[in-house]
Amino acid sequence: FAPELTGSSDPFTVHTRWIETEFVNEIKPFTAPAEAGAEDEAGGRETVVVEVGGKRLEVSLPASLGMSLARTGLAAGAKPKRRAAKKSGPAASGDTLASPMQGTIVKIAVEEGQEVQEGDLVVVLEAMKMEQPLNAHKTGTIKDLAATVGASVTSGAAICEIKT
Repeated sequence: FAPELTGSSDPFTVHTRWIETEFVNEIKPFTAPAEAGAEDEAGGRETVVVEVGGKRLEVSLPASLGMSLARTGLAAGAKPKRRAAKKSGPAASGDTLASPMQGTIVKIAVEEGQEVQEGDLVVVLEAMKMEQPLNAHKTGTIKDLAATVGASVTSGAAICEIKT
């Protein structure tokens, strides 16, 4: 670097060898408390069932993480918080084909009153540059088709009803 930039006639240098040559390591290594290790060996683990993406998973954690506090809160009558489902349009029923995610409708493969079989393509939804086909969940007749090409839909929005 130029002397006018560094304020000195000594050349300014950058190097990465300081960790080997100048760094003094006085950081003590982590050691787990003795009682935590003994607790794990003695079976001090708790198993919790959680739901992720609609699938139930069993998770085993050390009891020292405080999971028992969460369980006692639930056992004492505290209700778990549930996320309210967003609904738009008519209330969902067993006949409703609902959008599984927010997106834009790019193709409609059916018409009002058309007969469809279970698994037939109804609409194609685009979300984050990926196309997601929505298929009929049962055999029946398309009713109340609310989908239009280019329309944005929210998660849980009714696309149509399939009546048997």
